[in-house]
Amino acid sequence: MKSKDFISIRDFAPQEIWHFLDVACQIKAHPQAYSSALKGKTLAMIFEKPSLRTRVSFDVGIEELGGHPLYLSPAEISLGKRESVYDVAKNLERMVQGIMIRTFAHDIAEQMAKHASVPVINGLTDYSHPCQALADYLTMLEVKGRLGGLKVAYIGDGNNVAHSLMFAGAQLGVEVWIATPPGYEPDGAAVAWAAERCVATHASCTITNDPVVAADRADVIYTDVWTSMGQEAEARTRREVFQPYQVNAGLFACAQPDAMFMHCLPAHRGDEVTDDVIDSSRSFVFQQAENRLHVQKAIMRELMGDGAIPEREKVPDSVLELVK
Repeated sequence: MKSKDFISIRDFAPQEIWHFLDVACQIKAHPQAYSSALKGKTLAMIFEKPSLRTRVSFDVGIEELGGHPLYLSPAEISLGKRESVYDVAKNLERMVQGIMIRTFAHDIAEQMAKHASVPVINGLTDYSHPCQALADYLTMLEVKGRLGGLKVAYIGDGNNVAHSLMFAGAQLGVEVWIATPPGYEPDGAAVAWAAERCVATHASCTITNDPVVAADRADVIYTDVWTSMGQEAEARTRREVFQPYQVNAGLFACAQPDAMFMHCLPAHRGDEVTDDVIDSSRSFVFQQAENRLHVQKAIMRELMGDGAIPEREKVPDSVLELVK
């Protein structure tokens, strides 16, 4: 790996992203082969934002790799207030073998990685959600049997999830469409990076304000909450602005007949998605949530591990042969 940390999908070469997916497939198929991969190692988990999936998947994941999780709440850390990011990093590096951070400002995760000598994993920032993106594409790979050439339509706010979905899609040869209301598009620099990487991987990234155009013949329809943590004061305005971007039966019908529905959760049912879509047979949101566990185990194993990967055992061809 070029990086000792996992802060952004952008920090890796395409073949390294495929490698993470490959290891995740192996771990998911043969978890016992990795049950001692991080024996005796501790992951400090810094939470500045509350979480269900991030907390459980990292906590269970490090345990299943033979290691130990250490939960640190906002009250115990209070980054930049009670103690500087630098001081927290320099303390933790002497006591643990890895750090996961779920925070607001992206530069806090970057500073933690800069100052800590142990691996730092981005569990979520306001700018990116790289672990989620890996879980998303692992789920698409499992269901569709391929990634190259898929049309993935993300409909909603151009937020951290949209950024990482673009970054990973550009790495993996995917046709990504982002449909947002005017003024809610993804960060311009994020779009520019994705567009540049797409040239080398035969991927594409298209930004539009028309949800129907994005959904047209899509293989995957993806959405997220309209109001993220920290934006609660905007909730009423956002609900009005985003209403035409609701993923309902009518919009979902614009996609391919075998299209997947995806959502990073938690879902605000009746806002960004209706029950008849999220509860349908084409919804894979809980498989997607489970895959957070497997991809994060792969990330921890690759960054915190110091031994050889167990020899690959047989994994279904529909998944593994595409990620060799």
